[in-house]
Amino acid sequence: MDNWITQFMEQFGYFAIVLLMAGENVFPPIPSEIILLFGGFLTTTSASVTVVGVIIAATIGAVIGAVILYGIGLLLDVERLEKIVDRWGHILRIKKEDIHKADAWFDKYGVWTIFLCRFVPVIRSLISIPAGMSNMNFGLFLIFTTLGTLIWNTVLVLLGMWLGESWSKVETYLGYYQDVVIIVLAILFVLFVIWFIKRNKKKKSS
Repeated sequence: MDNWITQFMEQFGYFAIVLLMAGENVFPPIPSEIILLFGGFLTTTSASVTVVGVIIAATIGAVIGAVILYGIGLLLDVERLEKIVDRWGHILRIKKEDIHKADAWFDKYGVWTIFLCRFVPVIRSLISIPAGMSNMNFGLFLIFTTLGTLIWNTVLVLLGMWLGESWSKVETYLGYYQDVVIIVLAILFVLFVIWFIKRNKKKKSS
């Protein structure tokens, strides 16, 4: 996949960057790190692309992808989730109150969650879905998504430009970073499930 991405970018420049970054948000397996690092390197070998141009194109593409996922979240709103809980909640040990609590939490802290999660692999893309589900103000979603994405993109594009032909070495370290994040998230998820089940048992016993 790496070779295909770099060849596509060399051939179509900014258009390829926009398309790939939008795709990376909707389909996380597409590695944004490769797109951004190689985009930075490309500015040192091609007169047709500039650092500012790559950053803008990458940010536009990422925001487009985020908006698509936000729209998907709107389709999976709280009311639809309530219907699912009515039918399957007894199996999943989830109640309507739990959905409303999660929704209220996102309403309160969602803006900063959106911003900070733009720096976390995997979650960076998927966080747009709960934003849509909670009907987060679209203007705020757009602003903080753009800010977080712009910072992340700028750092990696500049890094790719600075490293030149050695840009691919950083990809390995970013891969380690992503693996660590995934492991931590998996552990946190397991701990949350255990806590959630114990809490429900206590409620039933009381």
